[in-house]
Amino acid sequence: MSVLLDHPANLLAYRSSKPTAMVVVADPRVRDAVIRHLWALGVRDVVGTSTIAEARSRAGTPRDLCIADVHLPDGSGLALLTEMRACGWPNGLALSAADDIGAVRSALAAGVRGYVVTGARAGLTPGHARQASMTGMAGMSAAQRLRPDHNGTDPTSGCRELSAREIEVLRLVAEGRSNKAIGQAMGLSALTVKSHLARIARKMGTGDRAGMVALALRAGIIS
Repeated sequence: MSVLLDHPANLLAYRSSKPTAMVVVADPRVRDAVIRHLWALGVRDVVGTSTIAEARSRAGTPRDLCIADVHLPDGSGLALLTEMRACGWPNGLALSAADDIGAVRSALAAGVRGYVVTGARAGLTPGHARQASMTGMAGMSAAQRLRPDHNGTDPTSGCRELSAREIEVLRLVAEGRSNKAIGQAMGLSALTVKSHLARIARKMGTGDRAGMVALALRAGIIS
């Protein structure tokens, strides 16, 4: 699964001058892959660091974008991105190898512009890291649905069509429960839960569980 709430190219496209960035990732393979992709996007001034302490030492000179791994050797990358934003860094992108909807929720609450789930670290080559972390894989539709469409359509409008039961199903999905666990909590069969999710997907315009939750959080129908 991959969740991408915004794309690096979109975060940097508005800059008329040469954009700058800092990448805070402990794994040198992943860090180098992300830096290479930023170069491909036209970012020539990129600083690579591996710890929060290193990043903080450079916080006094804001850059256009800070990309930080959620789990760093000396603390939380999400907390770091919040600090950097307070120091005047306009854009933050969180990177994680774990599929954790709780972390996605925390990232949104902290004002992080993007969140990317890359998959397991084991065996992750620089090429795979570059593809997974920065292109968003199949989950990129979530990014487009978190912002208004070009025609002005509200991406969360489908949330208003959800029934109370469907909203409850979404709330349990946000807690990371499986269809079977949701069914047990609501006194339904797993097949009925699957049917509810299919109807939710049609109304919300996405069948991706994380995408559904992100839209519901944005609309304020779950918390």
